[in-house]
Amino acid sequence: MNTFAIFGIENLPEWAQTVLNVALLVAAVLYLALIFWTFADARRRIDDPLLVACATLASFFPFVGTIVYLIVRPPEFLDDVRLRELEMTAAEARLANLDYHLCPHCDYEVQNDYLRCPSCMRKLKERCYSCSKPIDPAWRICPFCEAETSAPSPSSSTRRRRRQTTDQATVAADTLEPEPAEAGTGETSRRRRR
Repeated sequence: MNTFAIFGIENLPEWAQTVLNVALLVAAVLYLALIFWTFADARRRIDDPLLVACATLASFFPFVGTIVYLIVRPPEFLDDVRLRELEMTAAEARLANLDYHLCPHCDYEVQNDYLRCPSCMRKLKERCYSCSKPIDPAWRICPFCEAETSAPSPSSSTRRRRRQTTDQATVAADTLEPEPAEAGTGETSRRRRR
């Protein structure tokens, strides 16, 4: 049976018919393989299932559809895009955890242990009275030495304000008290003159 009789080729030697049959079989397998390859590649590169179906349907045009898909396909795999976005998110998180931040008032770069902003001179943190480490003014306890701070608690802010006012008045009264005079030395009067 001559396969090429439909094209008007009838008098071919047996070996030529075999070669042409093998070439036709290879072309058919290549055509089907390109359709499958286009579908598989589109699934790895395109997130939208409708676009994957369009790319696969375009590859049904013999060889031309696959060539067009090769020209317009996205350059990266979806897994590579997701991995790059994950690396960028991780890098941003690492940058956020570095030892410097921005001043909330003037956006000047400040370090984590600055008490005041060097640019706008605003107070950023308080110093713990016990261990002298910088702590946030809203903290009620120092996380380094566990000393209580003077930050008001949400429930008893008025009581604490009254207590602070009386404490400040006591401190002010203590500073106004004169030093006791030492008998017979006269050092107190010399200290006051300086």
